[in-house]
Amino acid sequence: MWALLVLIGAAAVSAHLQDLAFDGQKVFRVIPQNDEQVEIISFLASNMQVDFWQPDSATLVRPKMQVDFRVEADKSFEVEDLLKESGVEYRVLIDNLQAALDAQFDSKARIATHSYEKYNNWETIAAWTANIAAQNPDLVSRSVIGKTYEGRPMYLLKMGKSGPNKKAIFMDCGFHAREWISPAFCQWFVKEAVETYGKDSVMTTLLNRLDFYVLPVLNIDGYVYTWTNDRMWRKTRSKNAGSSCIGTDPNRNFNAGWCTIGASKKPCDPTYCGSAPESERETKALADFIREHLSTVKAYLTVHSYSQLLLFPYSYTYKLPLNYEELNSIARAASKELASLYNTKYTYGPGATAIYPAAGGSDDWAYDQGIKYSFTFELRDTGRYGFILPESQIKPTCEETLLAVKYIANYVLEHLY
Repeated sequence: MWALLVLIGAAAVSAHLQDLAFDGQKVFRVIPQNDEQVEIISFLASNMQVDFWQPDSATLVRPKMQVDFRVEADKSFEVEDLLKESGVEYRVLIDNLQAALDAQFDSKARIATHSYEKYNNWETIAAWTANIAAQNPDLVSRSVIGKTYEGRPMYLLKMGKSGPNKKAIFMDCGFHAREWISPAFCQWFVKEAVETYGKDSVMTTLLNRLDFYVLPVLNIDGYVYTWTNDRMWRKTRSKNAGSSCIGTDPNRNFNAGWCTIGASKKPCDPTYCGSAPESERETKALADFIREHLSTVKAYLTVHSYSQLLLFPYSYTYKLPLNYEELNSIARAASKELASLYNTKYTYGPGATAIYPAAGGSDDWAYDQGIKYSFTFELRDTGRYGFILPESQIKPTCEETLLAVKYIANYVLEHLY
């Protein structure tokens, strides 16, 4: 039985590595110094099928901005030659993406059971949501807030001791399919909550006086696709009318300056905003749930990767939120708390200025619904591994992020009345 479990797990983990080889693909980093060099990046995007890791697309690139992108194996030397000839300074972050993907897992022999220090596929996470609720009935309950495009149930965990008139914090993970460290954190948060309740005074107070709604994976279809077909997939898996290109960027699909800036109206683009706000079943399910619970949800936290950022509104405009000073102060203190464990440095600020303008994000939307404590985490790292953070970094990443989340939650609790 043990051997069978190991074989099943190994097959599930490595299926896409065998089916879709990334052998010889490289990830480059450039920092264009002027508009002319920005144009070269745009040329690469148009002619070389470049996959942008940071920022999300070529249209967002500006002089002096750090730009990371993935290049197909047969184009890598051509890209390198063009960068050299153009005088664009560059370095190769990842020399062979396949080797880095293989190294992401601690061991090729996998057990098909849930682990907080390994990346879990969707089937394992779904089973875990049922188990954690069954094992902790006084603290955790599970519900379904909707179904994905491909018909998968979207499980939501509600955490907290039952009590009258409790306010809540909503947290989601797994918007972009390839950002595997994000769902890992939501699972870690739930684990810490149930394991430290009654032992850690801060967590105990938080769960006694607040409820936490935790959505472990929003973009489930996309997440499944990264395990079975394409590890670098980002969007949802919905079909687009009149196009053979699949999917919408769920974090460009909310009605917050929808598709006005930093998003694309082209279905083939990674930042495609969708046919309309909330066109995706996943984003509509989330938005409907929050709208139904606006009287109780007082903070919204959404977890992404990578870049080590703690962002708050706005991203769709350079306009500052009404409580900018307060949000900036919270982000500063939470970043300091996060750094206290492993000295991991986070940049913080409004999305538009801290990284780049982008419309249709869930954090801006939540803020505009009246949820004045709205934050986006971009977890480790700053590009050495990017979206393929090794499993050895799950524990430290989650431990430090937990400190920041607890700080924000405690602040919200103290300022409820």
